[in-house]
Amino acid sequence: MQPHQLHPEIADDFEAVNRYILDHLHSGVPLVERIGHYIIESGGKRIRPLLVLLAARACGYRGDQHINLAAVVEFIHTATLLHDDVVDTSDLRRGRATANAKWGNAPSVLVGDFLYSRSFQMMVELGDMQIMEVISNATNVIAEGEVLQLLNCKNPDVSEENYMKVILGKTAMLFEAATECGGLVAGATPEQREGLRLYGRHLGTAFQLVDDLLDYESNAEEMGKNVGDDLAEGKPTLPLIHAMREGTEAQRQLIRQAIRKGNLEDLEPILQAARDTGAIDYTRAQAQAQVQEALDNLQPLPASPFRTILEQLAELAISRKA
Repeated sequence: MQPHQLHPEIADDFEAVNRYILDHLHSGVPLVERIGHYIIESGGKRIRPLLVLLAARACGYRGDQHINLAAVVEFIHTATLLHDDVVDTSDLRRGRATANAKWGNAPSVLVGDFLYSRSFQMMVELGDMQIMEVISNATNVIAEGEVLQLLNCKNPDVSEENYMKVILGKTAMLFEAATECGGLVAGATPEQREGLRLYGRHLGTAFQLVDDLLDYESNAEEMGKNVGDDLAEGKPTLPLIHAMREGTEAQRQLIRQAIRKGNLEDLEPILQAARDTGAIDYTRAQAQAQVQEALDNLQPLPASPFRTILEQLAELAISRKA
């Protein structure tokens, strides 16, 4: 969903967030600004800040602090991207070279640290301890999720339950914080706040499950990254976990070896195994179930164009190709 497709009020908010982000990338160190601008302006969906804006407006908010808050969430997300690409040794994101591919690992990590610290400076300006508590807790869980994912790499024995914990930490937690804080800044009722929190959690989970799925049925032009990247990094995502559980012994051993080695030598037979075992359909069904949970949790919100967009975003999480 592009800004021009949004309700005019949210489209204006969205542009205000973009301006606020660019205004707060300033640094006395030119390389910090250069890398910051490169990653911020790399064509991302901005879905997390959009969720902040929509959650606040859906609760009837008429102020402007949601602009600052949305920028905080985007800075945190961008910091995680810089760190992730270093950890994963990625060289392509959103269809172009990663920051670490252009400038090296050390500058990418350090600019990621800068974006984290700048986000907390911006958050202090809000002066809301509840928001600070939610976001600081979320960043802690995100860090734990990244470490758990690192421990799971090249481990073919990761369970579905364990993998869902990774998803909660690395993706769903920031979605959850975005929607919950959008409600907080708007003075949402406890029921609305909880509904928004769970909407974000389930939407983020669905979003990551679809990402897992696309790695086995999309292409680099659509996704902006290389097909099979997860397998090349030895990540046991849900399609592979299901395929190992339901496949033949030969298929199981093929996938186990590929995860252990972290390479794409057997990508084609693994793709076929994912299809044969129903792993693609299973992963999509799990994502659809998460979307339904997200939609169910919007019930405490009054009917409005903003709630409608939240509903549409949940449906788009399933149908997207990138």
